[in-house]
Amino acid sequence: MDRTVKISVTAGDVDIDLDGSTAEIEEMLSLLRRDDSWGLMIDRLKVARNAAMEAAIAAAKASGLPERGSAFRTLVETCALKRKPDQVLGAIHYLRGVEGVTDSPPRVINQLFDDAGMDSPGNLSLYLNRLRERNFLIIPSGSEDKNRFAILSGEGRAHLDKRSTK
Repeated sequence: MDRTVKISVTAGDVDIDLDGSTAEIEEMLSLLRRDDSWGLMIDRLKVARNAAMEAAIAAAKASGLPERGSAFRTLVETCALKRKPDQVLGAIHYLRGVEGVTDSPPRVINQLFDDAGMDSPGNLSLYLNRLRERNFLIIPSGSEDKNRFAILSGEGRAHLDKRSTK
């Protein structure tokens, strides 16, 4: 018995609507990945995700909610950051990209987790060192090689983007 599968995705003016057997869908998806349609759709979804994040922050500020914790929690949930190392990477991204913080000692990162109502990482140095080993974090020169000044590398950003599209 061959089942019919249907996939429908709309992202801005890109509309992908596929139906057929599993094998046919896999073949059609393979073709879409080779041309610009798939990449264009993923780019549109990233833009929509960023707009939603900005809107959530603006709404939290306007309503007087404790936006710091809720905005970080929204980032973690939107990007499906389930594992603690990914959450720590998301925290560094949030602190640098949203709050503009350049110096984040462990207490600042742990406070962000507390503000979001999430379990803090515990041994933060362990997570930060492992993320550095995976080339997801870099320490800018002149920062005395201290984890508190870590920023996301291109690979770290790509990793977070990959998590959010799964």
